[in-house]
Amino acid sequence: MTPIASYITDFLHHHLPQERRASHHTCETYTYAFQLLFEFASQRLNIRPSELHLEQIDAPLVLAFLEQIQQERKNCPRTRNARLAAIKSFMSYLEYRVPAALDQIRRVLAIPSQRTDTPLMQHLTADECHALLAVPDPQRRLGIRDRAMLYLGITGGLRVSELVGLRLHDVNFEPRYVTIQVRGKGRKDRSLLLWKSVADSLRAWLAVRGDAPSPEVFLNARHETMTRAGFGYVLRKHRATAALRQPSLVEKKVSPHVLRHTCAVNVLQATGDIRKVALWLGHESTQTSEIYLQLDPSQKIEALNSMTPPMLRPGKFSPSDKLMAMLKGHDYAK
Repeated sequence: MTPIASYITDFLHHHLPQERRASHHTCETYTYAFQLLFEFASQRLNIRPSELHLEQIDAPLVLAFLEQIQQERKNCPRTRNARLAAIKSFMSYLEYRVPAALDQIRRVLAIPSQRTDTPLMQHLTADECHALLAVPDPQRRLGIRDRAMLYLGITGGLRVSELVGLRLHDVNFEPRYVTIQVRGKGRKDRSLLLWKSVADSLRAWLAVRGDAPSPEVFLNARHETMTRAGFGYVLRKHRATAALRQPSLVEKKVSPHVLRHTCAVNVLQATGDIRKVALWLGHESTQTSEIYLQLDPSQKIEALNSMTPPMLRPGKFSPSDKLMAMLKGHDYAK
């Protein structure tokens, strides 16, 4: 039997952050996945998590764990696939370290991912953007901060982690523009050149931000770094207020990523070039950006105008006699 504790410790503390240079977010996600897995295995096998052995984490147990998080924790297929990806990464790490368990490892690696639905991306219209940006009070300190965060999210298309992780030295003001150095997903950094109005909103916030030990631009009410959850709370609060003025926001779920989708649609409508959308958002491939073609009505109108549908034979419907139609419409007449 092979104790698993030493291997998972080396995988999470050395292999992921040092050998693979995985991001801090990836390490946290993987750690949480194994926390759930070992808690499930501990209850199922009636042993302490520290006493688990590799041979006990076989394909049937992993499949039972994946079913449990979907049935009891109500995880969606995407979350299920993310947990499975963490487990498969660990099994690949063990493949050459514990060759005696090779057959068991390959059975786990053979577990397929679930197919997921691809819903139509939500985005905000121009009126909805104006209603949302009009909510924060520019006469109050937190109102100035909220306006700057929302405006930067809509115009820059930043992910929520990129927005709250923006640091003071990443912002460079120019006479007519502002340049922002964005630390992107997967260690892919990019530089954004944004409008003077965005620069003015950031300057207004930095003027009242005050001194704080945190290097990040945006702070919470306790003068600490703004978190992802904190920005989500701010966005939900202002969406609820904006919905009083803009009824279309009542049923629309507005998450931080919806602001990013809104920026992408605006760039696509302005340029008509999907490559510029990928460049703006920091996508590695234009294939990732092609989902926004579904949201741009100008693309559909262009396709509609360039095609001629097949013709139908002309004809006109003539209803039958009303009395006979009434009689034929009853079951007892058949």
